Amino acid sequence: MKINNRKKVIAVNALLFAVLYSLVSLNKEFLRPALNSPGLLKTLTGCFPNFIAAYLISLLFVSAVLIRKIKHGRLIVYLCSFVIFMILMIEEIRPMWGASTHDDTFDIIASGVGSTLAVITYELLIKLRRLKHYKDVYKAL
Repeated sequence: MKINNRKKVIAVNALLFAVLYSLVSLNKEFLRPALNSPGLLKTLTGCFPNFIAAYLISLLFVSAVLIRKIKHGRLIVYLCSFVIFMILMIEEIRPMWGASTHDDTFDIIASGVGSTLAVITYELLIKLRRLKHYKDVYKAL
């Protein structure tokens, strides 16, 4: 792997980690207390950390695959997203790191939606890359 690609992967992943930490902190410190009334908003703010963790942690692998142009990238992205979902689901059912105090079906669903959205993001980025390639080839003709 080229040094520039390695630096890109590290930079993008550091940015994604910072965004993850910031969004979870924002949710915990401001959104959850402000929207603590019973109902849909309380459920959404409660599920948001699981959703954003699954999405952004899965995007760590998406960015690495896209930047490095790995041969079996699709398989890696799908497997990593599934493994991340499984880890978050197991953490929800049997807390290992103390992030969860009780199991919540909505948190498991949010983790699944986040992992699935990361896969969809990967597929859309691949389609955009191909479209750009075809446009460049067409211009060259």
